Amino acid sequence: MQNTISEPSQNQLSYNPQEWQKGYLSQPNEYNYTITNIDGEIPPDLKGTLFRNGPGLLDIGGLPIHHPFDGDGMISAIRFQDGQAHYQNRYVRTQGYIDEQQAKTILYRGVFGTQKPGGFLHNAFDLRIKNIANTQVIYWGGKLLALWEADLPYHLNHETLETIGLDNLNGILEPGESFAAHPRIDPSSKFNGGSPSLVNFSIKPGLSTTIRIYELDSHGSLLQKYAHTVPGFAFIHDFAITPNYCIFFQNPVKFNPLPYLFGLCGAGQCVHFQTNQPTRIIVIPRDPAQRQNIRHFDAQSGFVFHHANAFEQENKIGVDSICYQSLPGVDPQANFRDTDFNALEPGQLWRFTLDLTTGQVQRQLIESRCCEFPTTHPNSVGRPYRYLYSAAAHNSQGNAPLQAIIKFDLETGLRQLWTAAPHGFTGEPVFVPRPHATSEDDGWLLTLVYNAQHHRSDVVILDAKNLEKNAIATLHLQHHIPYGLHGTFANI
Repeated sequence: MQNTISEPSQNQLSYNPQEWQKGYLSQPNEYNYTITNIDGEIPPDLKGTLFRNGPGLLDIGGLPIHHPFDGDGMISAIRFQDGQAHYQNRYVRTQGYIDEQQAKTILYRGVFGTQKPGGFLHNAFDLRIKNIANTQVIYWGGKLLALWEADLPYHLNHETLETIGLDNLNGILEPGESFAAHPRIDPSSKFNGGSPSLVNFSIKPGLSTTIRIYELDSHGSLLQKYAHTVPGFAFIHDFAITPNYCIFFQNPVKFNPLPYLFGLCGAGQCVHFQTNQPTRIIVIPRDPAQRQNIRHFDAQSGFVFHHANAFEQENKIGVDSICYQSLPGVDPQANFRDTDFNALEPGQLWRFTLDLTTGQVQRQLIESRCCEFPTTHPNSVGRPYRYLYSAAAHNSQGNAPLQAIIKFDLETGLRQLWTAAPHGFTGEPVFVPRPHATSEDDGWLLTLVYNAQHHRSDVVILDAKNLEKNAIATLHLQHHIPYGLHGTFANI
């Protein structure tokens, strides 16, 4: 893995498509071993566990999953202690996973297009939802939770990764409620006496959509729970917070359920982007005394999966987000491994500035390079901040798989890039502050990199202050981990 920032010409691919495809091979095995093949040295003061989640099975009984977002969740734990590291992975034993592993075939329809064998007659009017627990994993309130936004979390043993079962968070989640896969941790909540709190939401879509928000203290106890209904169907995957607000982007989409009901495709394939409609931004006060003062802003049409951060300055709110020109449809006949990146618009980093006085929205492009999975220092969440990190494409223009990690200095405009091209493909970076850090960027970035040349994955530790240096350490695993989604670092 090299950290050079030289680029090929923009007409030259930085990757081999066949190599990229291999990262979507299933990993049916579960491992538990000390990592001994290491380049560089693990920082001795890096202590804790990097938990990662993502779809690990891309086929069941030889039948392919139609979209990776339909794959069963596999948790990886990389534990650091005294300059050493240990790897372990286990599948979340959801009821659907257990049923299909026993049957050795697909028994449930996937949200993003996976169908049961037997054609549409075998799929029509089967509206059972399979909780795949594959999107995020967090440690909060003494519990390790695997998250999938359309259902309850799964509680896992944080030491063994064994599945304990569905968890309603000690009764906080009522029947029919869910817990989204993008919780935000307020590092100093005014609604928790200045202590950290976890803020999360759930979506109940329909002709109108209910957004329900939960705020929990560090013990997992409920601080407050409130809801707001917005007109129309809402596809909301992520949100942002500030000390006083929760911010949601209601992407301009419509949902026609009939093809899904009649077994012709998955529910996600019935969501269609509306280019002639604005993106609606919903700002909900966290203070109960201000809750009636909900604001709605209209912004230029676009689609946002992930937000980097939000902050308040005077009477304005800034929101930094990865925005796409539109939401690409999921073709029922297409193979996701044959994705034509050149035919798709890249995700780019934009800043949305909401003026609470005038009701106007300004949109500014921060970075045109294709990027995704943004992250910040955990103490910067919801506050004005300087440094932002993200997975990115190797080339500065066009759309491509993620092969690099980029650092943005939002004050000076300077960029730093570490790249794993041509054989490496990066995942979400996770920022871990150095003990007794003296600056916002004093810490490490941890990321999983799929090394297609050796068909294995590496755990890469980067210096968050200077990405242009070589990696501090590269931990070579004995196997590959399929491309994942999200993860967190916990001091356990």
